[in-house]
Amino acid sequence: MNTRLATVDSTAPDPALITALERAQAQVNRVVLGKAAPVRLAFACLIAGGHLLIEDLPGVGKTTLAHALAATLDLSFQRIQFTSDMLPADIIGVSVYERESATFAFHPGPLFAQLVLADEINRATPKTQSALLEAMAEAQITVDGVTRKLPTPFFVVATQNPVELAGTYPLPDSQLDRFMLRIGLDYPDPAAERALLAASDRRELLAQLTPCLTRAQLAQLRGAVASVLASPALLDYVQALLAASRSHAQIRVGLSPRAGLALLAAARAHALLEGRGYCLPEDVQRVFPGVAAHRLMPSASATLSRDRLAAELLEKTPVR
Repeated sequence: MNTRLATVDSTAPDPALITALERAQAQVNRVVLGKAAPVRLAFACLIAGGHLLIEDLPGVGKTTLAHALAATLDLSFQRIQFTSDMLPADIIGVSVYERESATFAFHPGPLFAQLVLADEINRATPKTQSALLEAMAEAQITVDGVTRKLPTPFFVVATQNPVELAGTYPLPDSQLDRFMLRIGLDYPDPAAERALLAASDRRELLAQLTPCLTRAQLAQLRGAVASVLASPALLDYVQALLAASRSHAQIRVGLSPRAGLALLAAARAHALLEGRGYCLPEDVQRVFPGVAAHRLMPSASATLSRDRLAAELLEKTPVR
């Protein structure tokens, strides 16, 4: 640990909030077995006020994790199953003419919820995917020239299958950039898989989950994340990672300032999950792959994947 990047006089977070966070994570981990690290990143994303993308093969628990998060948070919830024939109006809503009043009345779509599960988001066409851009960036939607605010807080948890699978449409870079973190689950280890096979049906376990974090606690956590200290030396480290991404020979477009802000917010949230009121380089390193990989644009001649490029940036950028 680089003590120069720490502080000794930081205000520790409220122990009651940390206890509630730990209880919430424990509940999700009882359903999604053997995936403590991805679950931790998912909570970091949510309390940092970002949106979460879960990308992996079908059948490894992406939707189960999203449902477990929804059941653990005391938020209104809607699930949208994306399909190739879905239209933007199916998500955001539509204005319908009412004969009685001779006016158009807006009927909100499923996007008007505090936690929205966008299931298999890359099975929808780019036109439908783009309907989420304004919502995710500004927590509002515009229909027929009228802008309407979405509920507060507003979280999107999206799942997607790898783009090489049939029936998928790659998310454009502008859409990917709206997700603070992208995580994967991968296959469970043998012990977790055996426990999964021997346990009750996941749907039964999901039905038994109860909210572990109130809306008020979630608002407090978001405020606590914003107050987590990031020292000047830690900011130097974040800037060094951003600069390294922009000068890498195999990266066509490096990380933007918005990506830097997302990295810092996620690192602060990770520090809070660790019960600290200050950031360490380890917090940045834990969240960096999830924040950076989906934002990197490899060059045409690149031989490394986005994930491998993010790992290489971490390996070759020293902590000073």
